[in-house]
Amino acid sequence: MSNARRWKGSEDSTSAPHKPRSAVVLGIGNTLMQDEGVGVHAVKALVRRYELDLSVRVVDGGTSCMELLPTLEGVDLLIVVDAVRMGQPPASVHRLEGDQVPTFFKTKLSPHQVGLSDLLATLAFLGSTPERIVLIGVQPVSLSLGMELSPEVKAQLEEMVRLVVSELDESGFPSKLRV
Repeated sequence: MSNARRWKGSEDSTSAPHKPRSAVVLGIGNTLMQDEGVGVHAVKALVRRYELDLSVRVVDGGTSCMELLPTLEGVDLLIVVDAVRMGQPPASVHRLEGDQVPTFFKTKLSPHQVGLSDLLATLAFLGSTPERIVLIGVQPVSLSLGMELSPEVKAQLEEMVRLVVSELDESGFPSKLRV
């Protein structure tokens, strides 16, 4: 694979000045509520295990929302990692993309998700919506108070990280397993 970076709009030499492509991996969730914090745990595992392309920014969003606006404005790829309640078996991993993502966040699992829906709507209003939005989520087993993930969800962390890395690699943001 070439080390050359792809540039947004590089096919059209008459377009505005080119900006480097960028990606944000956003882990969100409340780490005080067991599986609700899986997104934060997943992005920490991602950073520990992989060397990422320099144009990838990994953000521990916790329960933050609108304060993330400057971080997400105009990125090419946004990967959100979170707990998702989709009526599926506990600890099952899911992937949503595009229009499915904002729609999903209108159904609340936790208070930060309402804020993320508002954040995505604000980005759209400003004309700064990420070109591509992907959600990697896991159906929670427990949302009780506690800082540890349930054993079932903890067992899915590696799969969630693998899916994030796969999305990055397929989108032209190569990563390398740390030795």
